[in-house]
Amino acid sequence: MRREGQPLAGMPAPALSWEPDGTPRSSQFDDIYYSPGDGLAESETVFLRGNHLPGRWSSHPRPHFVIAETGFGTGLNFLLTWLHWRQARGAPRLHYLSVERFPLDRVALEQALAAWPTLAPLAAQLLAQYPPALPGPHRLLLEDGKVTLDLWWGDADEALADWERGRQPQVDAWYLDGFAPSRNAGLWSESLFQRMARLSRPGASLATFTAAGAVRRGLQAAGFQVEKQPGFGRKRERIVGRCLQPAAPLPWPDTPWEQAGPAPGPPHQAVVIGAGLAGSHCAAALARRGIEVTVLEAGSIAGAASGNPQGVLYTRLSQRHSTLVDFALASYTFAARRYREMFQAGQLREGVEGALCGSLQLLAKERDRAEPPGLATLYGYLEQEAASRMAGINLPGPALHFPDSGWLNPAAVCRALLSGPGIRVREGLGQVTLRREGERWSLLDDRGGELAQSTCVVLAAGLQTPTLSGLDWLRLKAVRGQTTQLPPLPALAGLTSVVCHSGYLAPAAPDGHCIGATFQVSDPDPQLRLADQQANLSALAEALPTLCTALTPLVGEALPGRVGWRAATPDYLPLAGPVADRAAFLDRYAGLRSNARQVIPQGAPCLPGLYLSAGHGSRGLTSTPLVAELIASQVCGEPLPLEPELQRALSPNRFLARNLARNLC
Repeated sequence: MRREGQPLAGMPAPALSWEPDGTPRSSQFDDIYYSPGDGLAESETVFLRGNHLPGRWSSHPRPHFVIAETGFGTGLNFLLTWLHWRQARGAPRLHYLSVERFPLDRVALEQALAAWPTLAPLAAQLLAQYPPALPGPHRLLLEDGKVTLDLWWGDADEALADWERGRQPQVDAWYLDGFAPSRNAGLWSESLFQRMARLSRPGASLATFTAAGAVRRGLQAAGFQVEKQPGFGRKRERIVGRCLQPAAPLPWPDTPWEQAGPAPGPPHQAVVIGAGLAGSHCAAALARRGIEVTVLEAGSIAGAASGNPQGVLYTRLSQRHSTLVDFALASYTFAARRYREMFQAGQLREGVEGALCGSLQLLAKERDRAEPPGLATLYGYLEQEAASRMAGINLPGPALHFPDSGWLNPAAVCRALLSGPGIRVREGLGQVTLRREGERWSLLDDRGGELAQSTCVVLAAGLQTPTLSGLDWLRLKAVRGQTTQLPPLPALAGLTSVVCHSGYLAPAAPDGHCIGATFQVSDPDPQLRLADQQANLSALAEALPTLCTALTPLVGEALPGRVGWRAATPDYLPLAGPVADRAAFLDRYAGLRSNARQVIPQGAPCLPGLYLSAGHGSRGLTSTPLVAELIASQVCGEPLPLEPELQRALSPNRFLARNLARNLC
């Protein structure tokens, strides 16, 4: 879904009306979302029985079963499938992909699902994680990660085109559940059927409520074996089908230097180097998939860039789409869901190790006040008086309100993630080195002793990552940051929300408020500097003038604080994914030196089983959870949680490709 440069806006809402019996109807397509009274029975007959579910699950040869649906609607098919999955014995992990161009909002969804009391417990979990109307994919983790729901808000043909980019047929069953073909032709096009065929595993099934001749012929032309079956209720017939052989993929539209080729399948065990936010989230994401994980840490858990006492869950808005903005929003919404789950599960203590109390971003520029950024209405644009009430202190002007945001103690987050089942942590190891030995990686301590061996290694060691053998080409820079610790102040006693300006201010943790942080590139000084403490105080006083009186007595004091170094990239996007074999990469794509636009239709030669999560800068709390899901999905050969444009933008190989195009290497 290419949106670069387009105005930043939410997805269009469906035009809804409600039948007297409470059934939702699309006014736009003049069709109902489900059959009144017997929608559950219809869904079970058409989609589950039509795809021979749940019977196929017990004999499924892979660790996850993928269902793809065209038309999420009210989520009825998903919830019913989830219910049957719960009741099945020996079922693999369930991965459910669904596309919706006109997503219902949470209020309408709750009203629609109220018709099905048997689904109420599952519906409540869906509603708790239901994403906003941001275009693109949204990953929801349910049943401790054993059920994954990927909701793609957007056009179905564009979404399936994005799924094709990975060149891995992954779908085991299709639910074709758009509005009637005569009323919503876009979900029944020949192009979509062809994409389905290219995305289907051998033997993938399909089922739909319709038996329209154009649909039947289109599926057959795409390569599906199709047959009619008795319809449900007043419908005379419906269609089921099977893909006997996946269709050949389309030619590459560009050089796929971010693609590492098909994953061999989930490893039994993996090693993660680094126990900060990046490594902890990666370890947890792999462990959720049943992989035994060993985490190797040179120092202590969260002892480097992840060690500040308070960090803020942060995103950015703009007038237009860009890779920076789109990744910031995607990672923010996913991280907010993950941290809320951790609080609800008791892994984090509210008010002690964090609080999702919301955040307010001050709009300091007159331009932003006159024309708030795109999506401001989706998140909440508050005038000065309303923003001040929300914050609990007087603010100088309007602000954007992010209700799912808040503050967290990064070290507590890391400890909670690493305490999960299937994860073993080894600390205080000093410099860890990496060496390829046959089909495996060998991890060595600073005396050459072997710490572990694995076919799968995730590097999440921050600024230490380029020091590992053969990775000195990675573009990471050290950015010094100094935070300042304020004692509890009477003027801030009423603060109930995070306030973001050029820095940040959060409600008090048990030891006061952490503010900051400074931003200094290539500054190696480890000492707390009074000038930097004063700079943090000055930035806060400038943003919140009503605090000047309370802050004045602190000027000149040697306040406590912390110095750390963030690992950042030149384009301020993380490095995430498989890592290129530099020499082989430069050889394969040498032609880009003379013609950067030519298509070299081969995936990147990568170091086998080696993945990277680094360069998160000052936004690690926000970006590391989604990057971890991306890497774990790549390791296990699953559908990915990001669009191809963002996967490409995050690839560690991007700097090699850019240097080739500029003839710099």
